[in-house]
Amino acid sequence: MANIDPSRLELEDRLVSINRVTKVVKGGRRLRFAAIVIVGDKAGHVGFGTGKAQEVPEAIRKAVEAAKKSLIEVPMVGTTIPHEIVGQFGAGDILLKPAEEGSGVAAGGPVRAVLELAGVADVTSKSRGSNTPINVIRATLNGLDNLKTKEAVSALRGVNADTLQG
Repeated sequence: MANIDPSRLELEDRLVSINRVTKVVKGGRRLRFAAIVIVGDKAGHVGFGTGKAQEVPEAIRKAVEAAKKSLIEVPMVGTTIPHEIVGQFGAGDILLKPAEEGSGVAAGGPVRAVLELAGVADVTSKSRGSNTPINVIRATLNGLDNLKTKEAVSALRGVNADTLQG
């Protein structure tokens, strides 16, 4: 996986969740905020990050910086993904299926945010297992990261891309 330079892209960020976290110490409770943010350029690049701080804006800023460091490239065929895939992380499974042009993003919550910021306009998804936002996001990104184009598969097999079915 090649590193993607975030300074060359026009990235948009979307806050997925903010969680209030407390740590019990000798003097009482320490209150902090944890943020999950997704960034993408709506043209095939997407990443996510988490940040934790004593104030919400600082947690979001940290999450955006972390997300810019974890960008991946999403292979696309027109406005959809090249093939069906199951992304897995922990107890979360996300099934991603290509859809016909114009059908839109049939996904809920964090999956929709990831796919929209990646630039995938037509896809169907099903979340199975864990519905914790961070596990769902990581499973979705795992699926998107494992997608392969027809050209990549033909290069791996040493076959002409035109002879492959699909």
